Amino acid sequence: MKGYIDKILNLTISKKLTVFVVATMLILKGSISGSEWVYIALMYIGTQGVIDLYNRIKK
Repeated sequence: MKGYIDKILNLTISKKLTVFVVATMLILKGSISGSEWVYIALMYIGTQGVIDLYNRIKK
């Protein structure tokens, strides 16, 4: 089952984006605080920026 879910997620969206979407749902539900959501958002933006920079330098 886990392999199937990973296969679907790899085809549709990145795992970082999945974590960001889940964190957004959790803040809307009230399960995490605003500061925790900000940390997750910063990690998403930071890692995506590093990946984009690496890809730009590589080309």
